[in-house]
Amino acid sequence: MKHISILIPHGHTSLVNIEGTHQIFSNVNEMLIDSGNPPVFKVQLVGLSKVTEQSTGLFVVNPELLIDEVNKTDIIIIPAIHGEQDKAAERNKEFIPWIIDQYRNGAEIVSFCLGSFFLAATGLLNGKRATTHWRFSAEFRKMYPDIILLDDKIMTEDAGIYTSGGAYSYLNLILYLIEKFTGREIALLTAKSFMIDINKQSQSQFIMFRGQKEHNDEQVKKAQEFIESNYQNKITVSQLASMFALSRRNLERRFKKATANTITEYIQRVKVEAAKMSLESSRENVTDAMYKVGYTDPKAFRNTFKKITGLSPFQYRNKYNREFAA
Repeated sequence: MKHISILIPHGHTSLVNIEGTHQIFSNVNEMLIDSGNPPVFKVQLVGLSKVTEQSTGLFVVNPELLIDEVNKTDIIIIPAIHGEQDKAAERNKEFIPWIIDQYRNGAEIVSFCLGSFFLAATGLLNGKRATTHWRFSAEFRKMYPDIILLDDKIMTEDAGIYTSGGAYSYLNLILYLIEKFTGREIALLTAKSFMIDINKQSQSQFIMFRGQKEHNDEQVKKAQEFIESNYQNKITVSQLASMFALSRRNLERRFKKATANTITEYIQRVKVEAAKMSLESSRENVTDAMYKVGYTDPKAFRNTFKKITGLSPFQYRNKYNREFAA
């Protein structure tokens, strides 16, 4: 039987992550028992204090065990912790040596959404792949540059460490773990019981691109603002370099360092974001939206749109525009 420790951190924690995880894994045990098989999971809440009051003052969670009462666990679940992440890590630093010790003794570590920030604070993610909520990807890269952030992914797995993307994508990671430890049949039954869309791989279609301006390079900010104001027109790297009296190589280097995108990628993402808004809110067809954002080649537009969102322009419009949704 695999022992699952759901951590109960101090601060403002995602109670949905905590209760949802406990409920789903407990339900899997019930399914197994009903089919004549033994339960697979022992699920317990593990904290730093017996009474853990949420910083909002609205809820209190009572862990069953404290960390010094858990000598060995198999899976550690880190829920999302909201608020300033450096303060959250400091507030919960007593967990860190325990998590590291358990990982070294064979435990697998799972983080949901913003829980990846706290997992990163342990150092266990350095050099490994991870994801987090797409809204906080720039902050994550700035705080933890040694981690390979795949912010378009619903989930990642690397050396016994799992992370999930934003908000309710934690459900997809739970299904993945259920399939890994109990098989496809139980995972499918769980997906149907909780009405979870199984096998989601990307959170790209949910990303709203707002540009990465949490940096101090003023010339790069001006280049970003120029792109965002003139995305309908053809913009070249050489043109931008000339505007700001920089060499092309220097501008490209500074732009990538500041935004985590190349200039070409940034232009594409700004165009696609504008196209998404058009496809969501108007009755324009895909061709109209394409011309509106400065594309003239339907194949190039379709390929770029799908690369960034995971959906074709037609699929995106039919899914998110109320006039076309089935």
